[in-house]
Amino acid sequence: MLLSKSSVMSISLDSAGLVALADLASISERTALTGTASFTDVLLLAPGIHTQQQASNVNGGEFPAVAAMTSGFVFRIENQAMVFYLQRVSSPGHLTSVAVERVRTPPRWMQCPSLASVLYSVGIGLTIISFVALGIIRDFWAIGVLMMLVLARALNFIVMRRRAAKGWKGKSEPGVPADLLVLLSQDRWVRIQGLVDDVKEVTSGQWLRDVQPLESFAVACATLIVYSAAALATNASTIGSLFIALHLLASVALLGLCNALTRDLHMFNCRVYTKGTPRRYERRLDMANEMIASHDGRRDWAVGMGLVLPEAGENFGQAIM
Repeated sequence: MLLSKSSVMSISLDSAGLVALADLASISERTALTGTASFTDVLLLAPGIHTQQQASNVNGGEFPAVAAMTSGFVFRIENQAMVFYLQRVSSPGHLTSVAVERVRTPPRWMQCPSLASVLYSVGIGLTIISFVALGIIRDFWAIGVLMMLVLARALNFIVMRRRAAKGWKGKSEPGVPADLLVLLSQDRWVRIQGLVDDVKEVTSGQWLRDVQPLESFAVACATLIVYSAAALATNASTIGSLFIALHLLASVALLGLCNALTRDLHMFNCRVYTKGTPRRYERRLDMANEMIASHDGRRDWAVGMGLVLPEAGENFGQAIM
């Protein structure tokens, strides 16, 4: 049976376009894991296009305390993408080891494991297939809806690339090793190791700067385009509406799997990845004492974070800013 606009006339799909308005976080999470947006993202259409600029909220508002165990300084990580990654890899009562290393900017397809790369590519291929199939049945309303979603995706891509530009990262300290201990909520602990300059790339300063007026206008336009696309989708044929709904559902499923299979964080030419398996501790104090012992008994950072009580004569004060 040949594909035509009347193939499924017994099914009513007038509201299929509303799928695009679902506030799913898959696109925002993908943005956080890759540190920015790529031009190929424009062809991966999934629910949540209008929420991509909310990627700065992926950390759930958490800004964990972190101690530089080599220097004693205690501060907070305010890079939302980095916090989101640490939340993903950590678990309560365990110490997770994470490494940071400088890498050359890899192609987009190399930023995730092979299976995740395939899933991402399939999502892009689905968009192309949908355009071809809708062109064959000459459903121009459905084609127009998908084009509007592509346009909205493109506007968000431009704004995200501008916002994710590298900013202030502090003074360079070439060749100096870093060893940080991060205290996340729910008794999750992460140890971050690498060179100071590399660690600063993913922990210091801003990840996404604030939206500027012109960018805010572009984001507003993109949001209106998504809502308009959902409204105009009612003019598509039944088979065209089916294509739109299935395409969006399949794309978000593929993107979700791609995110789940992505084990590393890429940001500002740095790669963040886990080392070994998380180690479980019966008490947080046991973990703190082990970290103190690994740094020749230095404990000022532990006192500043409230992990251990100060001994007689110690008065490090309140270090967390």
